[in-house]
Amino acid sequence: MVKDARFEDGGEKALRLKALEAEELPVIASLVQDAVFPGSEMTWDRRGRRFALLLNRFRWEDRRAPERVQSVLTIEDATKVASQGVERGDGDTVLSLLTLAWEPGEDGTGACVLTLAGDGAIRVEVEALEVTLTDVTRPYLAPSGKVPEHPEG
Repeated sequence: MVKDARFEDGGEKALRLKALEAEELPVIASLVQDAVFPGSEMTWDRRGRRFALLLNRFRWEDRRAPERVQSVLTIEDATKVASQGVERGDGDTVLSLLTLAWEPGEDGTGACVLTLAGDGAIRVEVEALEVTLTDVTRPYLAPSGKVPEHPEG
């Protein structure tokens, strides 16, 4: 019998998650909430049809201490990338990811929309949903020493 994974099973292990269906994407979205990255850490390989971000994500899965870890968020089968309020290649501006959402299109196509703090957004149109989140470093103490907070609105 196969058992479902528990949140605690992640512990100190690096995450590697993949979403192939819309119902799976909220798991990745919750883990990248409050991730930060400079504009220079975004890439779109048109020929390889891959959009990727190197993120410093907050480790929501391990709340013993406020930690971050570098992770790569990859969106496959990307056919078009558009952004609003984002200076691509700007290594001085740190962007903060608020949400990652799926907008379905026709016949399995759609768009992954990354909403950023400060009214910025990145829209990645895809032929099919395939999003991967992979931790690429060991966790480190969050420089702020705090858990991200969101004011009630």
